[in-house]
Amino acid sequence: MVTVNSLSHVIVTIFNYASLGLHLCFFWLSYATGTGKGPAHIEELSMGQSTKSKILIAMAVAGLTLAGCASTTEPASVSSSTGSAGATASADAQYLVQNVGDRVFFQTDQSNLNGSARATLRNQAQWLSQNGSVNLIIEGHADERGTRDYNLALGARRANAVRDFLISEGVNGSRLQTISYGKERPVSLCSEEACWSKNRRAVATIR
Repeated sequence: MVTVNSLSHVIVTIFNYASLGLHLCFFWLSYATGTGKGPAHIEELSMGQSTKSKILIAMAVAGLTLAGCASTTEPASVSSSTGSAGATASADAQYLVQNVGDRVFFQTDQSNLNGSARATLRNQAQWLSQNGSVNLIIEGHADERGTRDYNLALGARRANAVRDFLISEGVNGSRLQTISYGKERPVSLCSEEACWSKNRRAVATIR
């Protein structure tokens, strides 16, 4: 790909040659005037000077156009690579949810992991071992009952329980970040156990 620096070098070279041509033109014009050549000859030289000026302007416009094209092409390459990375992250997130399992659930006021939760987390640990570039944020959640502070603390315990289990399964702790949302982000809204059981959870998301 042609870079802005290489185009700038080409433009400078063109200007240097154009400047040399103009200097030669001025020299001959001065020579013709000093030696008393006829008006027709001077007019011819003047026309040559005008032509060269037009050529110089045209070259300058062309150079600026090429530079503009180069400056807009390179960001497109960066945008393309960024889009590719975003698509990969999206595919990983979808695979985590659909094939591995991204969440585990808890009993009321508890942060202990039951058998089902441990099975899901073992799947996560195995998947993480096969995808070394993936890092997780583990979100701890609670249902609506209790104070805000109590549920934030409960959510933190749930997230840490998941993190500790993944580490025990061989996942590097530096790849796991925890956060508690308490009761602030319910996935199901109603004041009965059918909803509360879905909100008492820890969810793994890709960061």
